[in-house]
Amino acid sequence: AGLHGEILAGEPLDGPRAVACASGEAWAYSRRAPDKTGPNEDCAALWEVGEIGAVFAVADGIGGAPSGARASRMALDALGRSLARALDGTVGELRPYILDGFEEANADVLGMRIGAGTTLVVVEMGADFVRAYHAGDSVAWVVGQRGRTKLHTIPHSPVGYGVASGMLDPDRAMDHEERSFISNCVGSQDMRLEVGAPVELAARDTLLLASDGVLDNVRPTDLVELVRKGALGNAAHALAHRVVEVREHCDGEIAGHKDGATFVLYRPAGTSARRKKRSA
Repeated sequence: AGLHGEILAGEPLDGPRAVACASGEAWAYSRRAPDKTGPNEDCAALWEVGEIGAVFAVADGIGGAPSGARASRMALDALGRSLARALDGTVGELRPYILDGFEEANADVLGMRIGAGTTLVVVEMGADFVRAYHAGDSVAWVVGQRGRTKLHTIPHSPVGYGVASGMLDPDRAMDHEERSFISNCVGSQDMRLEVGAPVELAARDTLLLASDGVLDNVRPTDLVELVRKGALGNAAHALAHRVVEVREHCDGEIAGHKDGATFVLYRPAGTSARRKKRSA
């Protein structure tokens, strides 16, 4: 078993699409900002690394369409190259290769020397856990079938920290005048990588990775309701529809933010099937 994966970049997807994933079900969606004609600045990716595990990623480029698109793609390319080395390594876990991938991505984007950057959120999928890594304001989120949040990364931004501290209401933060400011990214001399603790993933939990074009157009409570239950493909289409509805037409209460919007949704296979795979 080798490295199997796919990077979704360049031309936007017409709608959510299923992505091959042996450990469960995954859907991806990416669409550039409606008022731009250049390349999509967002990228999404999924890799399965032999029998070690799987990795999901979303990157949101910074610096204008051409350079932002290049930066986000370079970051995912660097991560993919590092994950490929896991197959030849003696370490039976993905964490060191993900860490190396961030460092190499940062060096590559800095090497462009044009002031570009990109957010990057990565989730490592183990046999019975997930772990998040991120730089920037793209988010990883795990919710249970009943809507309980099990994991939610804190966006590296003044508004993100304000919400996390309880000083800002999550719904009101969507229209905050500083919502687009970030304090950390790949492509920075002082990039800071935040690594989360492993979180158990139950069979009916839903994992979401999303860029700010999703998060700024769907209220947190609405987003949870859209993805927590029902068929995952239906949830992906409902979330994409909601983003487009608000971003391009507003809804009377939310001022649509015309950013690129990208997300990945994932649910694991049944617990018994995953345990069987581990013992095989």
